[in-house]
Amino acid sequence: MNTVQRHASIIALMAASAALAAPGDDPSAGAAAAADPVIEKVLAANAQADWRRSQALLREALGKDPRNADYHNLYAYAIRKGPDPSLDLVFKHYHEALRINPTHRGAHEYIGEAYLMQRNLAKAKEHLDALDRMCFFGCEEYSMLKKAVAEFEANSAKK
Repeated sequence: MNTVQRHASIIALMAASAALAAPGDDPSAGAAAAADPVIEKVLAANAQADWRRSQALLREALGKDPRNADYHNLYAYAIRKGPDPSLDLVFKHYHEALRINPTHRGAHEYIGEAYLMQRNLAKAKEHLDALDRMCFFGCEEYSMLKKAVAEFEANSAKK
């Protein structure tokens, strides 16, 4: 499953699982994200690997709704995937997503991947551990970051 499909699946799962939300979670957040026209446009841009369009859409959306953790997370993701990513900006937005929503699984996964880009395995593992605590029965974000960490470790061992 590619990343764009994962984004769409995650948003659909958020909406479907709103009734099963853990205490302190906002059950309406998943449904709102699933119906969010900005996210729909961003996912379409991401499907085309149009990172600049995705970034522009999210910059505008963040101007209107700076407390939206999903927007910060997806903006950081689009920057990270685009040409010449500014990792300072990437981390700024992942951290903001996590400040707004400390249990944002997507932000934990993606910031972990960003730390691997910086070769900071310890910080990536911190976010993997956070996902492990959040995902009682496992979750795709945990599995994906765990796989990325394992690949990083295997590649590092070869050098």
